[in-house]
Amino acid sequence: MTPHLEKSAKNLFVAIGLERDHNRRKDPDWLARKMEDPESVFLPVRLSKVLVVDGETPSPVLLSPRQLASRKQADSAIFLGHWNGRACFAIDLDEKEFGAFEGAGKFRDLRAVAPLLSRDEGAILAYAQALAYWHRRNRFCGVCGAPNQIREGGHSLSCTSSRCQAAHFPRTDPAIIVLVTCNGKCLLGRQQVWVPGMYSVLAGFVEPGESVEGAVAREIFEEAGVRVTNVRYHSSQPWPFPCSLMLGFTAEAENEAITLGDAELEDARWFSRPELRQAVQSGSVKLPTPVSISFRLIEEWLEDD
Repeated sequence: MTPHLEKSAKNLFVAIGLERDHNRRKDPDWLARKMEDPESVFLPVRLSKVLVVDGETPSPVLLSPRQLASRKQADSAIFLGHWNGRACFAIDLDEKEFGAFEGAGKFRDLRAVAPLLSRDEGAILAYAQALAYWHRRNRFCGVCGAPNQIREGGHSLSCTSSRCQAAHFPRTDPAIIVLVTCNGKCLLGRQQVWVPGMYSVLAGFVEPGESVEGAVAREIFEEAGVRVTNVRYHSSQPWPFPCSLMLGFTAEAENEAITLGDAELEDARWFSRPELRQAVQSGSVKLPTPVSISFRLIEEWLEDD
């Protein structure tokens, strides 16, 4: 692996051991056989929740074709690929279908349960959740409004209107997330909606016609009034809440002057390593969830002493 690939592989929700089988998606007969294959497994998801075997060491509930409550669910299944040697599909449940599977496990928020899962389990559930979200948001053609129909195992949608026939593909929103340093300190900010005391690195979405490096410089200046140089890529992380790709960077500030600008942050501060360690230990500062790349960026900086 290259250094960047190794770093990204350490981020949660990154699917490493999955064979996506791109060419198999285009074979409807093969997909139909796999949906009936007793060795195939189905992962039920709904909004931000996933079905897991509850307990101290939870794991995803893997449904067999026989356990599906209706043929409708199988017909709308999304092919994820081969996982642990078995064809794996996601099924997106509606509220009425929740009860049919509650006996098999418990629906829990993926962000809450992810730290308790294996890396591969968290990744496959994140993948399933992201594609299910895209399907929920694209039931109808964005060009003409006609219903869409599943194609390529759920990895594309086709407009059913004979006049339109537009093809639609999953979209991922690129976002940058940056650890900014200056004089041995790192810049952290907080939003008003966060729990009291939580601080994190700064982040924002990449705008149309913008490079990711340009987005880093723009977002840091807009949010904190800080000019940055030496922007360097660190790693990336799929973030299925709902469908982003977090592109992690480090950057250096020209100086420590902070001017909050776009009302995104209610506070931004510089922390030295001893100050941040002490603040976290005392509980006056809380860091982001360990499942996030923001936590990894801060953690690596703290360890690089």
